[in-house]
Amino acid sequence: MAEQSRTRVRSSTAPRKRKSTPENTPAEVAQRAAELLQSVISHRTEGVSAVRRTDDGWCVVVDVLELARIPDTTSLLATYEVRLDNEGELREYYRTHRYRRGAADQ
Repeated sequence: MAEQSRTRVRSSTAPRKRKSTPENTPAEVAQRAAELLQSVISHRTEGVSAVRRTDDGWCVVVDVLELARIPDTTSLLATYEVRLDNEGELREYYRTHRYRRGAADQ
């Protein structure tokens, strides 16, 4: 008798592994960097200011709410530079500056 091969079909409810290839789009990388940073520093991310490809991965600039105040224009925000490798894993992060939400750019 001939052997039959079976193909496993993944159900739509089964968790999927994140695609980790260098072909990730800048939007996917930005979202991943913001999520990773938020989980490490326990502050809410406000948005991503920049994403750029580097020789060994990605560099993402993320704005973070560090201290909420009333009125909101006096809240303290910070800008972090987050570096991810080609697979989207966190390599390093650091705060580049801190500022009041209502402050004008220098």
